[in-house]
Amino acid sequence: MKPGSEAEIEGIEAEIKCKLEKVNWLPGFYSLRPDILIANSKSYLDGKIYGIDAASGAAVSVLNISPGDHVLDLCAAPGAKLCMMLDLLGDSGSVTGVDVARHRLAACRTMLQKYSLGDRCRLFVADGTTFSLAPLRVDSRSRSCESSFEEKDERFREWTSRRPWKERKRAAKARETMSLKSVTTSENPELIFYGRHSGVVGLSKNKLYKTMSDLEVSSCGYDKVLVDAECTHDGSVKHIQKFENWGWTTLQRRVLDALKLLRNGFRLLKVGGLLVYSTCSLTVAQNEDIVEQFLKENASAELQEINEAEEWPCKSGRIPKTLRFDPLTSQTSGLFVAKFTKLAA
Repeated sequence: MKPGSEAEIEGIEAEIKCKLEKVNWLPGFYSLRPDILIANSKSYLDGKIYGIDAASGAAVSVLNISPGDHVLDLCAAPGAKLCMMLDLLGDSGSVTGVDVARHRLAACRTMLQKYSLGDRCRLFVADGTTFSLAPLRVDSRSRSCESSFEEKDERFREWTSRRPWKERKRAAKARETMSLKSVTTSENPELIFYGRHSGVVGLSKNKLYKTMSDLEVSSCGYDKVLVDAECTHDGSVKHIQKFENWGWTTLQRRVLDALKLLRNGFRLLKVGGLLVYSTCSLTVAQNEDIVEQFLKENASAELQEINEAEEWPCKSGRIPKTLRFDPLTSQTSGLFVAKFTKLAA
Protein backbone atom coordinates (compact mmCIF):
# COMPACT_ATOMS: atom_id res chain seq x y z
CA MET A 1 0.00 0.00 0.00
CA LYS A 2 1.28 3.45 -0.89
CA PRO A 3 2.39 5.30 2.27
CA GLY A 4 -0.31 7.70 3.43
CA SER A 5 -3.20 5.52 2.22
CA GLU A 6 -3.52 3.43 5.40
CA ALA A 7 -6.44 5.53 6.66
CA GLU A 8 -8.48 4.44 3.64
CA ILE A 9 -8.22 0.71 4.24
CA GLU A 10 -11.91 0.28 5.07
CA GLY A 11 -12.94 2.04 1.88
CA ILE A 12 -10.55 -0.06 -0.19
CA GLU A 13 -11.88 -3.26 1.39
CA ALA A 14 -15.45 -2.22 0.63
CA GLU A 15 -14.62 -1.52 -2.99
CA ILE A 16 -12.77 -4.75 -3.73
CA LYS A 17 -15.09 -6.75 -1.46
CA CYS A 18 -12.23 -8.42 0.35
CA LYS A 19 -10.56 -8.09 3.75
CA LEU A 20 -6.96 -6.90 3.58
CA GLU A 21 -4.76 -9.14 5.71
CA LYS A 22 -1.71 -7.37 7.11
CA VAL A 23 1.62 -9.05 6.32
CA ASN A 24 3.08 -8.83 9.82
CA TRP A 25 6.66 -9.53 8.79
CA LEU A 26 6.80 -6.82 6.08
CA PRO A 27 5.63 -3.27 6.95
CA GLY A 28 3.19 -1.67 4.53
CA PHE A 29 2.19 -4.95 2.87
CA TYR A 30 -1.25 -6.56 2.81
CA SER A 31 -2.29 -9.88 1.29
CA LEU A 32 -5.30 -10.65 -0.89
CA ARG A 33 -6.94 -13.87 -1.98
CA PRO A 34 -5.62 -15.11 -5.35
CA ASP A 35 -9.03 -14.63 -7.01
CA ILE A 36 -9.23 -10.92 -6.16
CA LEU A 37 -8.41 -8.67 -9.12
CA ILE A 38 -7.41 -5.08 -8.36
CA ALA A 39 -6.34 -3.76 -11.78
CA ASN A 40 -9.71 -2.13 -12.50
CA SER A 41 -10.44 -0.97 -8.96
CA LYS A 42 -10.58 2.76 -8.22
CA SER A 43 -8.04 2.34 -5.43
CA TYR A 44 -5.55 0.85 -7.88
CA LEU A 45 -6.29 3.35 -10.63
CA ASP A 46 -5.92 6.21 -8.14
CA GLY A 47 -2.53 4.91 -7.05
CA LYS A 48 -3.40 4.00 -3.46
CA ILE A 49 -2.37 0.36 -3.82
CA TYR A 50 -0.09 -1.56 -6.18
CA GLY A 51 0.56 -5.23 -6.69
CA ILE A 52 3.92 -6.71 -5.73
CA ASP A 53 4.84 -10.12 -4.37
CA ALA A 54 5.87 -9.98 -0.70
CA ALA A 55 9.13 -11.81 -1.46
CA SER A 56 10.05 -9.13 -4.02
CA GLY A 57 9.23 -6.48 -1.43
CA ALA A 58 11.54 -8.26 1.01
CA ALA A 59 14.39 -8.11 -1.53
CA VAL A 60 13.98 -4.33 -1.80
CA SER A 61 13.81 -3.90 1.97
CA VAL A 62 17.16 -5.75 2.33
CA LEU A 63 18.81 -2.79 0.57
CA ASN A 64 18.04 -0.60 3.61
CA ILE A 65 17.34 2.41 1.40
CA SER A 66 17.58 5.72 3.25
CA PRO A 67 16.75 9.30 2.22
CA GLY A 68 19.64 10.75 0.23
CA ASP A 69 20.78 7.42 -1.24
CA HIS A 70 21.59 7.13 -4.94
CA VAL A 71 20.09 3.81 -6.02
CA LEU A 72 20.55 1.77 -9.21
CA ASP A 73 18.00 -0.80 -10.38
CA LEU A 74 19.67 -2.70 -13.21
CA CYS A 75 16.59 -4.72 -14.25
CA ALA A 76 13.86 -2.21 -13.47
CA ALA A 77 10.87 -3.45 -15.48
CA PRO A 78 7.98 -3.88 -14.91
CA GLY A 79 8.34 -1.33 -12.09
CA ALA A 80 6.76 -2.38 -8.79
CA LYS A 81 10.12 -2.68 -7.01
CA LEU A 82 11.17 0.64 -8.52
CA CYS A 83 8.07 2.27 -7.01
CA MET A 84 8.84 0.77 -3.61
CA MET A 85 12.41 2.13 -3.79
CA LEU A 86 11.15 5.63 -4.51
CA ASP A 87 8.62 5.39 -1.68
CA LEU A 88 11.47 4.52 0.69
CA LEU A 89 13.77 7.22 -0.72
CA GLY A 90 11.53 10.15 0.15
CA ASP A 91 12.50 13.69 -0.79
CA SER A 92 16.24 13.35 -1.37
CA GLY A 93 18.58 11.14 -3.38
CA SER A 94 17.80 9.49 -6.72
CA VAL A 95 16.85 6.21 -8.37
CA THR A 96 18.18 5.18 -11.78
CA GLY A 97 16.17 2.47 -13.52
CA VAL A 98 17.68 0.46 -16.37
CA ASP A 99 16.15 -2.21 -18.59
CA VAL A 100 17.04 -3.60 -22.00
CA ALA A 101 13.37 -3.88 -23.10
CA ARG A 102 11.98 -0.50 -24.12
CA HIS A 103 8.30 -1.52 -24.03
CA ARG A 104 8.69 -2.90 -20.51
CA LEU A 105 10.51 0.20 -19.32
CA ALA A 106 7.73 2.31 -20.85
CA ALA A 107 5.37 0.43 -18.51
CA CYS A 108 7.65 1.51 -15.63
CA ARG A 109 7.29 5.10 -16.75
CA THR A 110 3.52 4.79 -16.78
CA MET A 111 3.57 3.34 -13.28
CA LEU A 112 5.79 6.14 -11.93
CA GLN A 113 3.44 8.76 -13.33
CA LYS A 114 0.38 6.97 -12.03
CA TYR A 115 1.73 6.87 -8.48
CA SER A 116 3.37 10.33 -8.71
CA LEU A 117 6.73 8.79 -7.79
CA GLY A 118 8.95 9.87 -10.67
CA ASP A 119 10.23 13.17 -9.30
CA ARG A 120 13.66 11.76 -8.38
CA CYS A 121 13.91 9.04 -11.00
CA ARG A 122 15.45 8.62 -14.44
CA LEU A 123 14.87 5.66 -16.77
CA PHE A 124 17.31 4.37 -19.37
CA VAL A 125 16.81 1.76 -22.08
CA ALA A 126 20.18 0.03 -21.92
CA ASP A 127 21.96 -3.28 -21.46
CA GLY A 128 22.44 -3.67 -17.71
CA THR A 129 25.60 -5.72 -18.26
CA THR A 130 27.40 -2.71 -19.78
CA PHE A 131 25.58 0.32 -18.33
CA SER A 132 28.19 2.75 -16.98
CA LEU A 133 26.55 6.11 -16.26
CA ALA A 134 27.37 7.88 -13.04
CA PRO A 135 24.80 8.61 -10.34
CA LEU A 136 23.51 12.15 -10.38
CA ARG A 137 25.76 13.38 -7.60
CA VAL A 138 28.82 12.94 -9.85
CA ASP A 139 27.20 15.19 -12.42
CA SER A 140 26.14 17.79 -9.87
CA ARG A 141 29.66 18.03 -8.48
CA SER A 142 30.99 18.53 -11.98
CA ARG A 143 28.66 21.35 -13.07
CA SER A 144 30.83 24.12 -11.67
CA CYS A 145 33.72 22.85 -13.80
CA GLU A 146 31.91 23.05 -17.14
CA SER A 147 33.82 24.88 -19.87
CA SER A 148 32.45 27.76 -21.91
CA PHE A 149 32.07 25.31 -24.79
CA GLU A 150 29.88 23.03 -22.68
CA GLU A 151 27.74 26.01 -21.67
CA LYS A 152 26.60 26.16 -25.29
CA ASP A 153 25.52 22.51 -25.32
CA GLU A 154 21.86 21.65 -25.51
CA ARG A 155 20.36 21.35 -22.02
CA PHE A 156 17.60 19.06 -20.85
CA ARG A 157 14.38 20.90 -20.17
CA GLU A 158 11.64 19.65 -17.87
CA TRP A 159 10.37 16.30 -19.13
CA THR A 160 6.96 16.17 -20.77
CA SER A 161 5.15 13.40 -22.62
CA ARG A 162 4.11 16.02 -25.20
CA ARG A 163 7.42 16.79 -26.84
CA PRO A 164 7.90 19.05 -29.86
CA TRP A 165 7.42 17.44 -33.28
CA LYS A 166 11.13 17.72 -34.21
CA GLU A 167 12.17 16.04 -30.96
CA ARG A 168 9.67 13.22 -31.45
CA LYS A 169 10.96 12.72 -35.00
CA ARG A 170 14.57 12.51 -33.76
CA ALA A 171 13.57 10.00 -31.06
CA ALA A 172 11.63 7.87 -33.56
CA LYS A 173 14.63 7.82 -35.90
CA ALA A 174 16.93 6.84 -33.04
CA ARG A 175 14.59 3.97 -32.04
CA GLU A 176 14.43 2.79 -35.64
CA THR A 177 18.22 2.78 -35.85
CA MET A 178 18.53 0.88 -32.54
CA SER A 179 15.97 -1.70 -33.70
CA LEU A 180 18.19 -2.56 -36.66
CA LYS A 181 21.17 -3.44 -34.50
CA SER A 182 21.80 -4.78 -31.02
CA VAL A 183 22.72 -2.43 -28.19
CA THR A 184 26.48 -1.99 -27.97
CA THR A 185 28.71 -0.37 -25.40
CA SER A 186 29.50 2.43 -27.86
CA GLU A 187 25.87 3.62 -27.93
CA ASN A 188 24.50 5.99 -25.34
CA PRO A 189 21.58 4.59 -23.33
CA GLU A 190 18.19 5.98 -24.35
CA LEU A 191 16.72 8.27 -21.69
CA ILE A 192 12.93 7.82 -21.80
CA PHE A 193 11.95 9.59 -18.57
CA TYR A 194 13.38 11.89 -15.90
CA GLY A 195 11.75 13.67 -12.98
CA ARG A 196 11.88 17.36 -12.14
CA HIS A 197 14.31 16.79 -9.26
CA SER A 198 16.20 13.86 -10.77
CA GLY A 199 19.18 16.11 -11.56
CA VAL A 200 18.69 15.85 -15.33
CA VAL A 201 16.86 19.16 -15.84
CA GLY A 202 19.40 21.79 -16.86
CA LEU A 203 22.10 19.21 -17.49
CA SER A 204 24.07 19.02 -20.75
CA LYS A 205 24.12 15.75 -22.66
CA ASN A 206 27.88 15.53 -22.14
CA LYS A 207 27.37 15.52 -18.38
CA LEU A 208 24.38 13.17 -18.45
CA TYR A 209 26.36 10.55 -20.37
CA LYS A 210 29.47 10.88 -18.25
CA THR A 211 30.84 7.46 -17.32
CA MET A 212 32.86 6.67 -14.20
CA SER A 213 36.45 5.56 -13.87
CA ASP A 214 37.22 2.88 -11.29
CA LEU A 215 38.71 5.56 -9.03
CA GLU A 216 35.54 7.67 -9.20
CA VAL A 217 33.33 4.65 -8.50
CA SER A 218 35.01 3.94 -5.16
CA SER A 219 33.75 7.20 -3.67
CA CYS A 220 31.08 8.42 -6.12
CA GLY A 221 29.40 5.20 -7.22
CA TYR A 222 25.87 4.18 -6.30
CA ASP A 223 25.03 3.74 -2.61
CA LYS A 224 22.64 0.86 -3.28
CA VAL A 225 22.26 -1.47 -6.27
CA LEU A 226 19.52 -4.00 -6.98
CA VAL A 227 20.26 -6.78 -9.48
CA ASP A 228 16.95 -8.63 -9.75
CA ALA A 229 18.21 -10.67 -12.66
CA GLU A 230 16.09 -11.98 -15.51
CA CYS A 231 15.81 -15.73 -14.98
CA THR A 232 13.77 -18.78 -15.95
CA HIS A 233 10.92 -17.73 -13.59
CA ASP A 234 10.51 -21.27 -12.30
CA GLY A 235 9.80 -19.97 -8.79
CA SER A 236 6.44 -18.58 -9.92
CA VAL A 237 3.61 -20.87 -10.95
CA LYS A 238 1.94 -17.92 -12.70
CA HIS A 239 4.98 -17.22 -14.88
CA ILE A 240 6.53 -20.64 -15.43
CA GLN A 241 3.80 -21.64 -17.90
CA LYS A 242 5.01 -18.88 -20.22
CA PHE A 243 8.43 -20.50 -20.33
CA GLU A 244 7.59 -24.20 -20.29
CA ASN A 245 9.42 -24.70 -23.59
CA TRP A 246 12.67 -23.23 -22.29
CA GLY A 247 15.47 -25.76 -22.26
CA TRP A 248 19.09 -26.20 -21.25
CA THR A 249 20.33 -23.58 -23.74
CA THR A 250 18.03 -20.96 -22.22
CA LEU A 251 19.18 -21.82 -18.71
CA GLN A 252 22.84 -21.47 -19.73
CA ARG A 253 22.14 -18.08 -21.30
CA ARG A 254 20.27 -16.84 -18.23
CA VAL A 255 23.12 -17.94 -15.94
CA LEU A 256 25.71 -16.10 -18.03
CA ASP A 257 23.55 -12.96 -18.26
CA ALA A 258 22.88 -12.94 -14.52
CA LEU A 259 26.59 -13.23 -13.70
CA LYS A 260 27.36 -10.35 -16.07
CA LEU A 261 24.65 -8.22 -14.45
CA LEU A 262 26.00 -8.96 -10.99
CA ARG A 263 29.55 -8.10 -12.04
CA ASN A 264 28.50 -4.78 -13.57
CA GLY A 265 26.21 -3.82 -10.71
CA PHE A 266 29.03 -4.42 -8.25
CA ARG A 267 31.45 -2.45 -10.44
CA LEU A 268 29.13 0.59 -10.18
CA LEU A 269 28.75 0.26 -6.38
CA LYS A 270 30.72 2.63 -4.15
CA VAL A 271 32.96 1.30 -1.38
CA GLY A 272 30.79 0.56 1.65
CA GLY A 273 27.65 0.38 -0.48
CA LEU A 274 25.15 -2.49 -0.57
CA LEU A 275 24.11 -4.68 -3.48
CA VAL A 276 21.24 -7.16 -3.46
CA TYR A 277 21.21 -9.98 -6.00
CA SER A 278 17.90 -11.79 -6.41
CA THR A 279 16.09 -14.08 -8.83
CA CYS A 280 12.64 -15.67 -8.91
CA SER A 281 14.23 -19.01 -9.77
CA LEU A 282 14.59 -22.01 -7.47
CA THR A 283 17.57 -23.46 -9.36
CA VAL A 284 21.00 -23.58 -7.75
CA ALA A 285 22.61 -22.72 -11.10
CA GLN A 286 20.98 -19.27 -11.19
CA ASN A 287 21.52 -18.57 -7.50
CA GLU A 288 24.16 -20.15 -5.25
CA ASP A 289 26.41 -21.16 -8.15
CA ILE A 290 26.49 -17.57 -9.41
CA VAL A 291 27.20 -16.21 -5.93
CA GLU A 292 30.09 -18.66 -5.47
CA GLN A 293 31.58 -17.79 -8.86
CA PHE A 294 31.22 -14.06 -8.20
CA LEU A 295 32.89 -14.26 -4.78
CA LYS A 296 35.83 -16.17 -6.29
CA GLU A 297 36.33 -13.38 -8.81
CA ASN A 298 35.95 -10.42 -6.44
CA ALA A 299 38.10 -10.19 -3.33
CA SER A 300 36.41 -6.88 -2.42
CA ALA A 301 32.96 -8.49 -2.30
CA GLU A 302 31.63 -9.69 1.06
CA LEU A 303 28.36 -11.44 1.76
CA GLN A 304 26.32 -9.71 4.47
CA GLU A 305 24.01 -11.23 7.05
CA ILE A 306 20.35 -10.36 6.36
CA ASN A 307 19.29 -9.59 9.91
CA GLU A 308 15.71 -8.69 8.97
CA ALA A 309 15.13 -12.29 7.94
CA GLU A 310 14.98 -13.54 11.53
CA GLU A 311 11.24 -12.82 11.45
CA TRP A 312 10.65 -13.79 7.84
CA PRO A 313 9.02 -17.02 6.58
CA CYS A 314 12.02 -18.13 4.55
CA LYS A 315 14.88 -20.62 4.62
CA SER A 316 18.64 -20.29 4.42
CA GLY A 317 20.13 -20.88 0.99
CA ARG A 318 22.87 -23.45 0.38
CA ILE A 319 25.40 -20.71 1.05
CA PRO A 320 25.34 -19.18 4.55
CA LYS A 321 23.82 -15.66 4.71
CA THR A 322 21.68 -16.21 1.58
CA LEU A 323 17.90 -16.63 1.69
CA ARG A 324 15.27 -18.61 -0.16
CA PHE A 325 11.53 -17.94 -0.28
CA ASP A 326 9.34 -20.67 -1.73
CA PRO A 327 5.58 -21.01 -2.26
CA LEU A 328 5.18 -23.79 0.33
CA THR A 329 7.18 -22.27 3.20
CA SER A 330 6.64 -18.58 2.56
CA GLN A 331 3.24 -18.42 0.85
CA THR A 332 4.95 -16.21 -1.76
CA SER A 333 6.55 -16.75 -5.12
CA GLY A 334 9.97 -18.36 -5.05
CA LEU A 335 12.85 -15.92 -4.58
CA PHE A 336 16.57 -16.14 -3.84
CA VAL A 337 18.28 -13.20 -2.09
CA ALA A 338 21.94 -12.42 -1.39
CA LYS A 339 23.33 -9.15 0.01
CA PHE A 340 26.88 -7.93 -0.68
CA THR A 341 28.96 -4.99 0.41
CA LYS A 342 32.06 -3.62 -1.31
CA LEU A 343 35.27 -3.49 0.73
CA ALA A 344 38.08 -1.03 0.13
CA ALA A 345 40.80 -2.45 -2.11
